Amino acid sequence: MLKFTKPLITLLFAGFTIMSLTSVSLSPQELKGKAIYQTHQKVNVSLGDSTEISEERQDALNAMLAKQFNKTYELVFDKQQSSYKEQEKLDEPAAPAGGAMVFVMMSDEASLLYKNTKEKNYASQRDVFGKGFLVKDDLKEEEWEMTSESKQIGQYTCYKATTTRMTGPTVTINNGVRSETPGKEITIIAWYAPEIPVSNGPALYWGLPGLIMEIHDGNQVIVCTKLILNSDNKIEVPTKGKVVTEEEYEEIMDAKMEEMQKIEMGGKKKGEGGHRMEITIEG
Repeated sequence: MLKFTKPLITLLFAGFTIMSLTSVSLSPQELKGKAIYQTHQKVNVSLGDSTEISEERQDALNAMLAKQFNKTYELVFDKQQSSYKEQEKLDEPAAPAGGAMVFVMMSDEASLLYKNTKEKNYASQRDVFGKGFLVKDDLKEEEWEMTSESKQIGQYTCYKATTTRMTGPTVTINNGVRSETPGKEITIIAWYAPEIPVSNGPALYWGLPGLIMEIHDGNQVIVCTKLILNSDNKIEVPTKGKVVTEEEYEEIMDAKMEEMQKIEMGGKKKGEGGHRMEITIEG
């Protein structure tokens, strides 16, 4: 999000901090390890007119959502495969001031993602309102443009590579009135370490001659904060859920969003009644 599309709020760029990483020599034949990544997203949601919500309540709401979107993930990899999942947390996000409850649905939030870069496919285990899906599809081959620009991430010299992608449409739902604007082209920036010669990285990112240590993709930043080579962690392969393709899953999600829109309308005519609530979906 783990292809991150269609969150029900607008996500903005946020800063980040790099933790030190240790370097260990390892031959390509036995190359395996574990990398810890942190996702960084600044959250800003509009709930009601400025006269209807205090600055304190707005700050508390944004802080709660930030906890939900700034997460820590674990990538276990070898030369050809990987599994990627969120690290478990013991604490629950606090409710915002004023008792407001906000439910955020990530359309591509996977509990476990498996990639096989040799076979160029993936399997993603996802849960939507208690119903499990196992999304299986081919990995998209990005046309990376590699540069000579470099920087240090921990002990590793990392090089910059870029590619472009089209975002999905931006959808706004305001009191049941739905509007949509076309997607736009954005540049993805990756920093990879040739010293770790695996064509892998966080989420669905891959395809470079070295482990991807950092990604800037629109409003999202993912950065490696810890790397352990020659670890004994096992690569997990998801098996649970109804098997569907990525396209079929997106169709299911679109139908679910339409259903939620009807529930939010509550039988009212479009634009009538209640406080103004604006939700933005970015692809």
